[in-house]
Amino acid sequence: MCPAADPSAAAPAPPRTAVTRESVLDAALTLFAERGYHGTPLSEIAAALGIRTPSLYNHMGSKQDLLETILTRTLDDVLDGFADAVDGLGTPAEKLHAATRVYALRHATHRREALVVNRDAGGLDEPDRSRIRDRRREHERAVRAIIADGVRAGEFQVGDPALASFAILEMSVSIARWFRDDGPRTAAQVADEFAGYALRIVRYRP
Repeated sequence: MCPAADPSAAAPAPPRTAVTRESVLDAALTLFAERGYHGTPLSEIAAALGIRTPSLYNHMGSKQDLLETILTRTLDDVLDGFADAVDGLGTPAEKLHAATRVYALRHATHRREALVVNRDAGGLDEPDRSRIRDRRREHERAVRAIIADGVRAGEFQVGDPALASFAILEMSVSIARWFRDDGPRTAAQVADEFAGYALRIVRYRP
């Protein structure tokens, strides 16, 4: 006679709550941020939700679908946040300060999304990879244009707006790797500091 199968090994834990597409995306986002897209099999996403792997397909098309949705939503939020931050502002200095602050704040408050966007976008297949890359470049160009405007207006003293924008964006991206909610500074305080750093990078002259 064959030994009886261990019931605890045969099935995942019961779902804690009803599984929806949003809960699948949230579980995928957490695991992608922790282990990377390529390091996260669908079975681990299913286990985190307390369901079997085939049940995931009731809520998604593929693992690529999950990554594409996460990246698209994140970049839409970044671009919308940028537009809202600079709307109605007059000078390049005001715009750069606001744009940097909202970008830095996002990397402190949405660390999972930031880690996945900046590490795993290359895991997308074409044409989604190029589309996401173009969306990222759209934000980069917008920040670079603000700096170029500031140079022309005599507010900023930098020779290469592209290099300055790269420095500002990259320092903000780094926040997602080290910021902690229980740290000595709040997310808002860090964002304020980084906005000030941006003006120093471009050597702002009032």
